[in-house]
Amino acid sequence: MSFLEVVDIHKTFASDKGPVQALAGVNLSVEKGELVVIIGPSGCGKTTLLQIIAGLEKPTKGEVRIAGQRVNGWGRDRTMIFQDFSLFPWLTVKGNVEFGLKMAGVPSRERAKIVGGLIEKVGLTGFEDFYPHELSGGMQQRVAIARALAVDPAVLLMDEPFASVDALTRSGLQAELVRLWSECRKTILFVTHDVEEAVFLANR
Repeated sequence: MSFLEVVDIHKTFASDKGPVQALAGVNLSVEKGELVVIIGPSGCGKTTLLQIIAGLEKPTKGEVRIAGQRVNGWGRDRTMIFQDFSLFPWLTVKGNVEFGLKMAGVPSRERAKIVGGLIEKVGLTGFEDFYPHELSGGMQQRVAIARALAVDPAVLLMDEPFASVDALTRSGLQAELVRLWSECRKTILFVTHDVEEAVFLANR
């Protein structure tokens, strides 16, 4: 049994012009600690699949299992990073990274240790008190990655997270992700339509 299993997933959306089938019979197995990339053109259903795994969408048919347990909705064992950073503009870098820990009731001393370590890991030491609008796009996405890792998810889901930054920043973020993955060995499912990005990042 694989760590993450996607079993015969179908998804159909209703529309004014009738049903639209986004996914049909998708099967996928991911081992613990793998960095797997799903590649395909825009509109092929990649994001829908990621949202179903995250528990943000319900499949029309089929199921997702993590460590043998069926996914029936959102859970803290899964964290999703989006293309648009999705940071809280009223919180600082530190505030954004520690947000999930606060919600989970982690004591302040433990939060400070986790947050400080992750901010250092993503190369943002000295920017703890900056707000998102004071950061570049690449720096904002580093904050998003640190925030996702802070809650120690079993699976990290990444939906074209580097698509909205320039090419130079993107290559830096890709290298940063590989470095972070090699240190923490999180199970990562990464979606892209960029072949070069897929080849650079993926175990598979």
